Amino acid sequence: MSTVNFKRFCEVSSLRSIELKYLIDFLKPYAAFLKQRRVVLPSRTDSTDDWDYRALSDALMTPDTDTPNELIDALYFVNEMSTPEGMDGLLDALREAGKSPRGEGEMSPSDVAVFAWLKAPDLLERKHAEQYLTRGRSMVHFQTAESPLPKFKRPSKTILKQLETDLAEWFLEKNRGDSARVFLFDKGDIASFLVRHGDPLRREGAINRNESSSVTYRPEKHDLITYDKRIGELGVRASSKGEQQLYRINFGKHCFGKESFFPNEDKYTLEPLRDYGEDSLACADVKGIDWVRLKEVQVYWGGEYSEIEIRKANDLFKAYSSRDKLLPSKGRINRATFSVKFSDSKSPRSVTIKPPNAALYLRDDDAVHLEEWLHKRGFSKNGVSK
Repeated sequence: MSTVNFKRFCEVSSLRSIELKYLIDFLKPYAAFLKQRRVVLPSRTDSTDDWDYRALSDALMTPDTDTPNELIDALYFVNEMSTPEGMDGLLDALREAGKSPRGEGEMSPSDVAVFAWLKAPDLLERKHAEQYLTRGRSMVHFQTAESPLPKFKRPSKTILKQLETDLAEWFLEKNRGDSARVFLFDKGDIASFLVRHGDPLRREGAINRNESSSVTYRPEKHDLITYDKRIGELGVRASSKGEQQLYRINFGKHCFGKESFFPNEDKYTLEPLRDYGEDSLACADVKGIDWVRLKEVQVYWGGEYSEIEIRKANDLFKAYSSRDKLLPSKGRINRATFSVKFSDSKSPRSVTIKPPNAALYLRDDDAVHLEEWLHKRGFSKNGVSK
């Protein structure tokens, strides 16, 4: 997991807010460990007015080498989902699964998170993973060369397990642990795969029984892979080139039966900025986008000193025009940032393109309109044209 800080869930005030029956059932498997920390669980009928919540908070808030791994996992997921937004998502999912808690109208976010962990831990993990689908993203793209484009078939549980096995083998070889979990969210034209895995080990200093020690743990990581069924394009959000290639090869292998289904070829170019100037930003023919402005370019000159030139303005083409200037005719444009006004938003949002394959945007819904615009203006070699 990404951190060993469980402050939201483990503060005294938060623990007091959890209904006693849920809290006891949650902690019961770890009673022996808590007893070592001088915490004795009350029975459901006991009064908790005098119970030492501070001792419980200290025991949970500062995990060390003696803390059971299962308890750390449980605390992590419950802590992450003990928010109003987490509660809303969990209650919807519990109702859909026929596992709604009684008296849910009087439950706190922590109550709901603990209840979900006790009754449907897989459901809670899935809802936790789903949060990462909507976070800001920088993605690389790989376009299939297959023609005609084969129909996408939702992978079975068996295929997903085989995919997880191959991914886990790679992560183990790269010192990232032997675990990989794939969550599939198949909606409309886009199939999204959320991959949960470990990162390299991390060690932090800790105090254990008044002695200096250390806590070793493996941070949790989430990668996002999307497949656009309309054009046969794989989008990958992962931190390393090795992981990007891992997903390119294995999603082709397991979802389409061919490791080379997604060739490692370029997708984006920024040359239209030079070829057409401000006309390259036209968007009247793209539904959902009101206007586009260029606000930053990065030009790589190279040479002995690896020179890079960065130009910024609220509207770069207008700034150049006011001084009778043009974009540099030489040098490689290796990055451009646009200000895009979407029809459903009062304020513009930034979009960055980095050839050959990377795009950075902030919302999933933006991708549909952006890819159409990029394709029509020649920035994208492949895309949806409406």
